[in-house]
Amino acid sequence: MELKGRSAIVTGSSSGVGAATALMLARRGVSVLVNCSRSTEAAERVAAQCREAGSDAFVVSANVGDDADCQRLAQAALDRFGRIDMLVNNAGTTKFVAARKLAGLSAQDFHDIYSVNTIGPFQMVRACEEALRASRGSVVNVSSIAGQEGAGSSIAYAASKGALNTLTISLARVMGPEVRVNAVLPGFIAAEWLQAGLGESYEKGVAAYKDTAALADVMSPEDIADAIVWLLSSDKVTGQLLRVDAGRAVGRLPGRPA
Repeated sequence: MELKGRSAIVTGSSSGVGAATALMLARRGVSVLVNCSRSTEAAERVAAQCREAGSDAFVVSANVGDDADCQRLAQAALDRFGRIDMLVNNAGTTKFVAARKLAGLSAQDFHDIYSVNTIGPFQMVRACEEALRASRGSVVNVSSIAGQEGAGSSIAYAASKGALNTLTISLARVMGPEVRVNAVLPGFIAAEWLQAGLGESYEKGVAAYKDTAALADVMSPEDIADAIVWLLSSDKVTGQLLRVDAGRAVGRLPGRPA
């Protein structure tokens, strides 16, 4: 799919993968709705960078866990661009809790995490459905290898991403043939989100990940954005869960130098 002249909504795009994706799309001539739930100032900086790249970009603050906000996001994009060609469901949340600490997660924690990570993407696709079908558009959900490995920042997070993977496949079936739906599953992303969440354990986490990955490396937000943009533009790919993990799934031979 040719991207120039099309429009996109990128949720959770004030920083990290979302910001990198918005800017990458803008540089390819895509008009972008930059979304945030809290960091309006940061989102405005991203939108400004998109405009400097020649794109029409603006910010809408909204919580994708709220269905009315999802409807408002879709309508804002239609009001500004007249169409919705691409939807990137990147907004996500978690609670950092050691896997063995079951008492560290409450039912409310699960509700809060699922609300953004799983229900939010469904609500966004539903809100954009008519416009996406009309434009024969594309959806990319930003999941995680945690959804396949059952590991990550918390059990609740891993479960929410596993559910998002299943949601992706289900939506690919029902949104076809007009709309393609895929997911990208990042491994360890070296960015502020994990730095803040892991704190003093961050550098150990980086080293441990590199030690298990075939490429002996971690990902940058731009690495994931590149995969997202590829999926958005690949006309015959749908229902796929694309791991971008530096070869974590393949693994590295013990004792082999990095």
